[in-house]
Order: sequence, then C-alpha cells, then structure tokens
Amino acid sequence: MTVQSETVQSETVQSETVHDVTVRNILLSGVVGSTAYGLAHAGSDVDRLGMFAAPTEDLLGLHGPKESHVSTAPDRTLHEAAKWCRLALGGNPTVMELVWLPDDLYETRTPLGDELIAIRGTFLSARRIRDAYLGYATQQFRKLQNRNDGAGPGADTTATGRRTAKHARHLKRLCEQGYELYATGELTIRVDDPESFHRFGEQVAADPEAALPLLRRYEEAFAETRSPLPEHPDDTAADAWLRRVRRHFYAARATADG
Repeated sequence: MTVQSETVQSETVQSETVHDVTVRNILLSGVVGSTAYGLAHAGSDVDRLGMFAAPTEDLLGLHGPKESHVSTAPDRTLHEAAKWCRLALGGNPTVMELVWLPDDLYETRTPLGDELIAIRGTFLSARRIRDAYLGYATQQFRKLQNRNDGAGPGADTTATGRRTAKHARHLKRLCEQGYELYATGELTIRVDDPESFHRFGEQVAADPEAALPLLRRYEEAFAETRSPLPEHPDDTAADAWLRRVRRHFYAARATADG
C-alpha cells in the first residue's frame, strides 16, 4: 500500500494503492480495531478504515465505480462516501468508528472529512444503534457457542482459545460502546479498563456460556433506558454533505482536465 498526494483546487488530495488499484480522493482515514480500543497485544494486526470520494463524473454512466476496496497485509478497508453514509445511517458499528476516533489515530483528514466529523451526531438513531450493536454482539456470542464446530481430532485448541477470547472481547466492547452511544449520543473508542476485557476473554475461552449474563444484562439495560437519540435518523445533513462532496470532485475533475 502506498500513499500519494497531489494538489487540486488548493486542497491536498490523498490517494492510496490497494491491490494495485489507486484509490483517489481519500477524505478521512485512520487506525481502528484493537489498536484503537487499546486492546492490541504483540502480534496484533493493525486495522485501518477510510473513506474516499469517487470522481463525480464516474457516477454518471451505466457502470458506477467500485464502492469498497479491501486489502489484507496491511488490513485496510476503504468505502466510497455514499456507501459509508448509508452504513453509518444504519448504525453499523464498524464504520461508525471512523468519525469518533481520537485525534492521534487519524492518518488522513481533509476539510470535507472534518465537516463529516462535525455532523456525526446526525447519523445516530435509537432503534438502529440498539439493533446494530446488540445484533453484532449476539453474532459474537453465537461464534462463541459454535467455536468447536468442524474441529476434528488434532485441532489446535490453543488457536481456538485465542479466537474465542477475541470474540468475547468484541462482544463486551460492542455492548459497552453501543450502550454508551445509545444512552448518551457519544462514543468513546478507547476502552477504560483494557485488562478487564482480557480477563473476560480468558474467562469465556474457558466457558463460552460465561458471556451470556453480560449479553443479557445489556439487553435489559437497552430496554430500560430512554435514549436521547431520535427513533429514526435525519439524513438531511448527510445528504447535504454528500452533495458538497459531489460538487467538489466534479469541479476538481473539470479543473484537472482543463
């Protein structure tokens, strides 16, 4: 993966190469995942997430541009701006991180990216945040329950235990972060007590059913808490922002071609 930059209309435009494909117009990108949460250990992968704007002219034909670029080694996901907005409006926990990162974890920030951070609260809605975060947490619990499915004689029990502990940490994080976002409208990316997550992971690795009380406790907490968030998101601000992005990168292409 390489990063390049060029100046268009007095603004630095970032581009990255993923699997030999150059992705232009990076608006926002940063380090996410276990490193961002403060849960990384020696040997942990460093995950990166970003957003780019397709040239507006490329959106006008029959065949639109690719909306996501995903690579491993390094682990990086880039979503086109419109796709990112759709996912965020749906409460997707993974993409939501991008606009709530601590400043030191951003690797690319642009004026349009900062505008998006400024309107991040408008993407939130009570029902979608509750359903998305609890839904993802439930998926993690099912992975815990099915951890030995397909494992035959001689299976690597140490690797299975590590995966189980990882799923357990994600379950606890999704519950805590989702509830914070639901109850306060704010999202803290770095966890307060990383060691408690590691202890929980080891406990669940020994007995996957040990994760169920925590999941049930947060299901009850969501049900009993009145969220300050609206029941449905207001996509007006996101739509206006995306239209500014389209105008900017149509003008930028016209200037570059001229």
